Formats: sequence, C-alpha cells, structure tokens
Amino acid sequence: MARAYNFAPGPAALPESVLKQAQADMLEWGDAGASIVEMSHRGPEFMAVATRAEADLRTLLAVPDEYAVLFLQGGATTQQALIALNFAAPGDTVDYVVSGHWGRTALRQLTPAVAVNVAASGEADGFRTIPARETWRLTPGAAYVHITANETIHGVEFRPAWGAPAPDTGDVPLFADFSSSIASEPIDISRYGLIYAGAQKNLGPVGLSVVVVRRDLLERAGQPRADIFNYASHLANDSMLNTPPTWNWYLAGLVFRWMLDQGGTSEFDRRSDEKAGLLYAAIDGSGGFYRNDVAHEVRSRMNVPFFLTDPALDADFLAGAREAGLIGLKGHRVLGGMRASIYNAMPVEGVRALVAYMQDFQQRRG
Repeated sequence: MARAYNFAPGPAALPESVLKQAQADMLEWGDAGASIVEMSHRGPEFMAVATRAEADLRTLLAVPDEYAVLFLQGGATTQQALIALNFAAPGDTVDYVVSGHWGRTALRQLTPAVAVNVAASGEADGFRTIPARETWRLTPGAAYVHITANETIHGVEFRPAWGAPAPDTGDVPLFADFSSSIASEPIDISRYGLIYAGAQKNLGPVGLSVVVVRRDLLERAGQPRADIFNYASHLANDSMLNTPPTWNWYLAGLVFRWMLDQGGTSEFDRRSDEKAGLLYAAIDGSGGFYRNDVAHEVRSRMNVPFFLTDPALDADFLAGAREAGLIGLKGHRVLGGMRASIYNAMPVEGVRALVAYMQDFQQRRG
C-alpha cells in the first residue's frame, strides 16, 4: 500500500527517508548487537548520537554559543509550566500575548506565585488576527514576554512584518513557543531569551521537546521546584538528568540531518512560501466554496484551517480525500471544518494533490 499524503497537525508526517533509515537501524545499531532503543543513554553509541543531534540542530537554527540547547521529555505544554518555574520568582509579573488556543493553554500552566498580565489577546475577533504591537500593554520589568509564534489550531502566525517573527520587547526577554513553525524559516535566535518546541510537527516524533535558552537566564532563581524541573540541572547533565527518550532523540537527529541535507531553513522557507501560496490561492479562488477567515498578513504557512460553504459536505469531503490518498485533514474540534498542516516533511507534490482534489470536489459538489 502506498503511503498517503499526511496533513495531520501532530503527531505529523516524518520524511520517508528518515523512516526508512530508522527501520534499518531498529533491529541493530551498526555492529553493536542491539537496537539503539535498547542501549544505555550514557553509553558511547548513544552519546555520539546525542552529540551529533545537538551539533546539527545548532547548525540548522544558527544557535549562538551563548545559548544552551536542551532535549527534554514531554511536549510544549510541559515547557509552558517549566519556564515560569525557572525564570519568574514569586511575585514577579509575566506578560503573555494570546493569539490562539495554545496561547491560552500556556496561561493555564502558570502557578499562583506569579502575577499574570495578558498584554494582548486576539480572542475578541476569534483569533483571526494578532493585535498590533503598539496595542500591547507590557509590564516594565516583567520576568519575560511570552508569545506563540504559530497557532496550530487557529492558523495565525507572526510573519515577517513582526521581524520574522520576533516583536520588540525592549529589555524584557522574549520567550516563544515555536512548536509548529520551528525550522520552517531562518530566525534570529539572539532576539529571544528562550524558544521551545514540541518535536512532533517539524522536528521529529512526539515525546521530545527542544529548548534553546540564553545561558545567563539560567542563573535566575525562579520558584521553588524539584531538581527534575530545573533547566540548569538538565544542562549540567547534558539533558540526561534522568533517562531521556532515546529513540525519539535519535529520530529527531535524523530529521535535523535530513533538513540540513535538503538545504536548511532557507530552503524550507522557500518551500513553505510555495506550498502555502498554492493552498491559499485555491481557497481564495474558489468563489466562496472554501474559505479561510484569518487576516492575510498573519496567515500561517504551517497550518491552514478552511471551511466548506456547506458544513453538511464535510464528511463527504474527508471520505473522498482519504480515497484520494490525503489524510489528516479534519479540523480541530475547537473550530471544526478542515485543516491542512503543511510542515517541512510535506512535499509540494502533496499540496498540489490536495489542491487538485479540492477543485475536483468543488466541480462535483459545488
């Protein structure tokens, strides 16, 4: 059976060549006599895998030396809880810009020990826009400002008008959830105090998160917490304070190498423009049969929610898409409709196939 084009939002499609390499390595790693998933995380074989993965990620994202890289268990929601514990002392104010569902989720991870200021929110218009920077009510001396670089569900993204995508927050460090757009374009890491990403969209399999943090910020006392929740302790132990998810880390390393071999973030930036351009053109050119409600200047290039003119057609659309080898298109329960996630592993041919199906479905059912 041929593999389908997988538009799922996460866990998302992985490059086929990466899956084949993992398949070949699953039974035995080199001549070690055991699978990579069976080996000690502190043994020389896995240590070499981990070292190369970090080096490749640093190259891919152009991470400056003054930033540490952590590979941690759990998803982005776990990091949303840990960043306040590590970087905001009791009584500190933290500023959050809420641009969609995951921005709201980040707020729910905060403890009562910190004062929360929602500096801006797009909720009033259904998260179809991102509030202009001049409207943000930032707190002087806040511990940090948090944004969600790309909202996977609502399909809004900080685009180049924002500084691709970093807004200016002055002397207060900017923290950003990059889970669904990391490595899709070059970013200037130096404009952030910290970025984090769950791996399961652009970087690898579910169960692993990447944190890139300015080293001096790790000197903050933060809030009382167990050592396992302490970023500095994880760094001191090479992200092996406890047994890490070694298979996930190994797979992510393969994805980093694949992205570098493909041309790096500049090449994926070009591909993202091409893929998103094709899909939005099909939606906008459908005469209203399909629609996307997000303001054009903040439309996501990674996650494209769209709706049929008649919701009664949704089930038929999805059933026909599956028959055509297009899967993972059902919209999130928060919004309904459809959603096409077109991460780095999605080839342009997959988007062309989706566009062709959309046009055929409209001709038959419009």
